[in-house]
Amino acid sequence: MRALIAADRASIQLPFKAAAGIDLAGRNVLEAVQTCVNPRIIDCPQDPSARIAAVAKDGIQLLAKARVTVRTNIAGLIGGATEETIIARVGEGIVSTIGSSHSYKDVLANPDIISKTVLNKGLDARTAFEILSIDIADVDVGANIGAKLQTDQAEADMRVAQAHAESRRTLAVATEQEMQARVMENRAKLVEAEAQVPLAMAEAFRSGHLGVIDYYRMQNMQADTTMRQTLAQNPGGDPKSQKS
Repeated sequence: MRALIAADRASIQLPFKAAAGIDLAGRNVLEAVQTCVNPRIIDCPQDPSARIAAVAKDGIQLLAKARVTVRTNIAGLIGGATEETIIARVGEGIVSTIGSSHSYKDVLANPDIISKTVLNKGLDARTAFEILSIDIADVDVGANIGAKLQTDQAEADMRVAQAHAESRRTLAVATEQEMQARVMENRAKLVEAEAQVPLAMAEAFRSGHLGVIDYYRMQNMQADTTMRQTLAQNPGGDPKSQKS
């Protein structure tokens, strides 16, 4: 009854059936009428220490806080969205507006850009309130998100490059080890082949295919070859001292 009297004094059209429906919807009819007469201010976000974070196109983060002035929409109280929806829509509008700005300086120079853009989006559609104004209470500069992302990307690229380099180094080490194993294998085969030479020479002596004179001639040829190789490696050296 008090709500009907207050509505009548404020010249608000509120039939009894509408008031009963609002009451059945769980809304406070008297509070709704009072808010219709005296607009209400909603902080966005509601936490005093919280801010809405958004990033402009130049990568600079801005932290904003808005104050939304609303009044009750009597026709939308039944089935209309509550103030949580208003807060969420305003926050989304602020993020979208700042995100479409080319530079954070544009927003700092004209904070009303945010309020005008958000207000023109009709955020109070299908809600229990009518938005009268959106005022940006505070805008602070946050972190340089663009630079941080570029730094993180550079570090990720560096780690990828290091992984590729380590993979190539490991492959090179494995190839080197394989080559050394092959060299050792060939040396073993050479030693095995050289071990067969005395046996072959002994067999040649026994069978008469190799004489003593031929053996000494072969020894002289080997000594001469060794001397020539030594001279080729050290042209200015003394053959006798090198031989010793």
